[in-house]
Amino acid sequence: MRMFENIREDWRTYEGDLTRQGLGVMLVYRFGRWRYTIQQQWLRLPMSILYKILKLLSQILTGIDLPCEVQVGRRLIIEHFGDIIISGDTVIGDDVIIRNGVTIGLKRTGIAGAPIIGNRVDIGAGAKILGAIHIGDDVVIGANAVVLKDIPANSLAVGVPATIKPRKLADEKSHG
Repeated sequence: MRMFENIREDWRTYEGDLTRQGLGVMLVYRFGRWRYTIQQQWLRLPMSILYKILKLLSQILTGIDLPCEVQVGRRLIIEHFGDIIISGDTVIGDDVIIRNGVTIGLKRTGIAGAPIIGNRVDIGAGAKILGAIHIGDDVVIGANAVVLKDIPANSLAVGVPATIKPRKLADEKSHG
């Protein structure tokens, strides 16, 4: 069953450390996604109620809001405790790191369109990523950056509003 494969991978990603809040949040998220696979409404209803209770407890205990409607790739790391809000329309790629104080979501209430985050994106503490934008692969978003437009792959985004700079990879530094 796919849910258990995802949970095993999350367990390895968080090194089996139950004290890391991100692991608990991911377990609740995986359960919430799984309940949609239950065909019988009479069985899905109690699972939905259980999910809503677990999600609320998770939000209270961790300060992290990760609705099961978000499309999350593999090995998402929620690095720090608290103040993390992710809109339900968001898409997050593989190997993404999110730190405390991050908001990923709608630009304005009532205007559809949440960010699509690529693979291997490192999101710094306090960053805000808003609107129907695309963040490319291998991007670093600096602490407290406010990202309101697309960021191409292999870039660095810093500042308010974020300015985009090419990212110097370790290989380029050693050869240049």
